[in-house]
Amino acid sequence: VMDPIVEVVALVLGFLGWVMVGVCLPNRHWKTSTVDGNVITTSTIYENLWMSCATDSTGVHNCREFPSLLALNGYIQASRALMITAVVLGSFGLVAALIGVQCSKAGGDNYVLKGRIAGTAGVLFILQEGLCTLIAISWYAANITREFFDPFFPGTKYEIGEGLYIGWSSSVLALAGGACLVCSCKVGGGEKEAYPYQSRGTAYSGAAPSRSVGASTYGRNAYV
Repeated sequence: VMDPIVEVVALVLGFLGWVMVGVCLPNRHWKTSTVDGNVITTSTIYENLWMSCATDSTGVHNCREFPSLLALNGYIQASRALMITAVVLGSFGLVAALIGVQCSKAGGDNYVLKGRIAGTAGVLFILQEGLCTLIAISWYAANITREFFDPFFPGTKYEIGEGLYIGWSSSVLALAGGACLVCSCKVGGGEKEAYPYQSRGTAYSGAAPSRSVGASTYGRNAYV
């Protein structure tokens, strides 16, 4: 049987990681760039997976969605797919974790089945962040740093925005929650049910004969 405290902590961590993925995905500050000038012309440009925005020192704010999916860079298309997959996997993992924890009545009293469901939820949390969110965020950040340090890059050079830090934080939380669920399920699966001790002698279905009955079957001469 798994530790209920570990289950609850893992569920909270996975839930927080899933919520932060939902906050990271629409965040507009995945990468930012400041164009210095005088007080009037200073502007800030920032982008995410869906649009590009600009604001100046006067407070004018404009956003433009990317017009074509096929015209985008390959890493942006892949990051979109990975982030959406992370939200879907996180949703399934959260539902499975709510069913699998011992304090929940959804899965009944079959703790073996609940443990397997909780372990599946842990795997889904790990897949959500380890193979989806973390890859998408790191891939996007790697392209930002590569373009920034490339002296021959002709376009606007950006820096890492707050949206990526939110994504990395969600990865740490969900990976920790998934690891706790998987490890607690593994430890709980190693415990075996104790069975009462039985001797290796021959088992008799009837009542054992009494001493007097056993002795009466032999005469006195049998002991001589």
